Amino acid sequence: MFNLSTTQDALREFGFDGWLLQDFRGSNMLARRILDLDGKPITSRRFYYFVPAEGEPIKLVHRIETGVLDHLPGTKRVYLRWQDLEAGIAGIVTGHPRVAMEYSPRNNIPYISRVDAGTIEVVRGAGIEVESSGDLIQRFEATWDDDQWAMHSEAERGTTSAYDLAWGFIRDRVRNGGVTSEFEVQSLIMDHFARNNLTTYSPPIVGVGSHSGDPHFETTSERDTPIKAGDFVLIDLWAKVDRPRAVYSDLTRVGFVGKSVPAKYEDVFAIVARARDAAISIVRDAYAEGRPLQGWEVDDACRAVIEATPYGPNFVHRTGHNIGQEVHGNGANMDNLETREDRLVMRRTCFSVEPGIYLDEFGVRSEVNVFIDADGHVHVTGGPLQRQVVPVLA
Repeated sequence: MFNLSTTQDALREFGFDGWLLQDFRGSNMLARRILDLDGKPITSRRFYYFVPAEGEPIKLVHRIETGVLDHLPGTKRVYLRWQDLEAGIAGIVTGHPRVAMEYSPRNNIPYISRVDAGTIEVVRGAGIEVESSGDLIQRFEATWDDDQWAMHSEAERGTTSAYDLAWGFIRDRVRNGGVTSEFEVQSLIMDHFARNNLTTYSPPIVGVGSHSGDPHFETTSERDTPIKAGDFVLIDLWAKVDRPRAVYSDLTRVGFVGKSVPAKYEDVFAIVARARDAAISIVRDAYAEGRPLQGWEVDDACRAVIEATPYGPNFVHRTGHNIGQEVHGNGANMDNLETREDRLVMRRTCFSVEPGIYLDEFGVRSEVNVFIDADGHVHVTGGPLQRQVVPVLA
């Protein structure tokens, strides 16, 4: 629910003079969510809602859709011609030198870049400095309340227990020369989710051998592969409780179908685990020191560990992603590879830490979730940190 006082507090906190929110035919879903328009019919004309850091908001709407923002506080201005629109935009931002919009310099963070270049030109033409609303979006889109933190913890219990079930199932099926398969294990996990009132947008990844070396391998019945003694297995699963506003738990662990794990697997896993722990440490250290932290710094700390080994080129994705009501949420990612993530690692947000090394024969990933509470305490969720490859038949 849009709250003017809370929004203006956030504008002052981040040093903005105002926030210009706009949409055209659903092009800016972030603004639509902020303005309580998510799920409502998408209009055909452009609208603008300007929230100043102080004072009353202003709505700029087209003559044939004048009611689109009537549920929001503020005065209304109506335009018809395109000339009226450009003059109207200039009129509502004038006197507010630093304005936030859903814009990212050089499209560095595409999750935020929802405003077209032409609109930015109009605003800048009024002598206004346009800056990214990335951290504002985080504040309203990515932060959790206490109920959501509790639902994440509940989901974590279900996702963590799925691993004991999966490893035990593989062990029981493979002992004495038997086999199971990727799809069988995936189906087992999905049944476990259903029994525990968990839901997910997509089934888990169960990858054996070379399939574990594909970061986005998809387990399906059509290309099902046996799992037998001597195989390396990666399981990546994600779920949330089946209730409104629930948030995800997203975890990855690896195992070897044997009584002991060959050194080639353990050696690579040890590097990945050190990288994971380095990412967690920089978050904990920053909050202990009370200093701001940006997502790219977490990626750098993690990546440096792997790049100090011969496996640097085999870490081919960001360190982590924001987690929310979607498994890939709208807050800061831990990334200085695919994007330079300069949004803050903010209180009441959650993200994954999941470094990986991907080889032709096998791939190792270790994924946990990190939540920073309102007091700045850093919580690592997903059960005890995996310290070695699971010897499934031990």
